Amino acid sequence: MITKLGVLTSGGDAPGMNAAIRAVVRAANFYKVESWGINRGYEGMIEGDMSKLGTRSVGNIIQRGGTILKCARSDSFRTKEGRSQAIAHLRKNKIDGLVAIGGDGTFRGLHAFTQESGIPAVGIPGTIDNDIAGTDYTIGYDTATNTAVEAIDRIRDTALSHNRLFFIEVMGRHSGYIAINSAIAGGAVAVIIPEAETTFDELFQLLEQTGKANKKSSLVVVAEGAKLPAMELARLVAEKSSYFDIKVTILGHLQRGGSPTYFDRVLASQMGLAAVEGLLKGKKDCMVGTSGGKIVYNQFEAIMKGQSHGIDPEALRLAKILSA
Repeated sequence: MITKLGVLTSGGDAPGMNAAIRAVVRAANFYKVESWGINRGYEGMIEGDMSKLGTRSVGNIIQRGGTILKCARSDSFRTKEGRSQAIAHLRKNKIDGLVAIGGDGTFRGLHAFTQESGIPAVGIPGTIDNDIAGTDYTIGYDTATNTAVEAIDRIRDTALSHNRLFFIEVMGRHSGYIAINSAIAGGAVAVIIPEAETTFDELFQLLEQTGKANKKSSLVVVAEGAKLPAMELARLVAEKSSYFDIKVTILGHLQRGGSPTYFDRVLASQMGLAAVEGLLKGKKDCMVGTSGGKIVYNQFEAIMKGQSHGIDPEALRLAKILSA
C-alpha cells in the first residue's frame, strides 16, 4: 500500500500543470493517501526541498498557468549519484509513490529512478509540443495552440491594413503540432514544420502565386525547430523580391503562459486522478495517456523506444489545399 505520495513538475512549464497537481493531491486525499509537493522538479528532490500538501494547499489553482511547484532542469539527476541523493530524501520522508508531470526528458529520468529505487512512479505528459508517444494529447498543447491562433488573428488585422507578408514563429523545437494547427485555424498561406520541410524555392513560388492572385496579405507560420527559421526566411524573401513588405513576429514563451483552456483543465484532472488510481492498483514505471478519449497506461520503455507522436499527414494535406 502507498501511504505517502510525492508530486513534482519538471522540464518546461505548460498550462494545466496546476490542474494536474490539484487532481493528484485531491485524488490522493480521497483515497486516504498523504501528498507531498516536491519543489523545482528533480533538483528539489535531490536537495530535499519538499513539503506536505493538503486539499486547501491546491485550492484556487486550477485556473492558473505555470506551476506552483516550479520547474527546473537538473543535470545532477542524470547521474546515478544525483538520483541516489533524491532517493535518500524520499525514503527519509517515507514517500513510497511518485507522480511526475513533464515531457520526454522527465520520463527518461523517472524511468531510471524507478529502476534504481524500486519506488513506483507514474508520469503525466505535460508539454505544449504534444510530441509524446502513447497519448493523443499532452497537457498544455490546447492552450498554447489557442494562444498562437489568437495572436495570428491579431497579426492578420495589421497585415491586412498594410498589405504585408508576416512570418510568425511559434514554439515547436522538434514538433510541428502547434504550427500546423494554428496555421490551419489562422488561415495561413503556408506552414513550415520540422516533420515536413518545405524548401525555400517551394515557399517563394507559393508566395509569388499569392501575389499574382492579388492577395492583400499573407501569413506564414513557422515552427521554431524548422530548418529555416522565420528570420532567415524573411531575409531570403527580401533578397529575392522587393514586392513584399515583410515583417517577422516570434511568439516565443507567450505560448507557455496564461490560464489553461477548459480542455487542458479537464485533461489534467483526468490524468491526475488516473495517475493516483494507477499507482494504487500497482502500476509503475509508466505514463498516463489518452487514446480515443479513453485513459491508457504505457510503459516508459515502450514509449522511449517508439516514435514520438507524429503529425497527421491529413493535417498537412488540409493546410495545403485551404491555403490557396
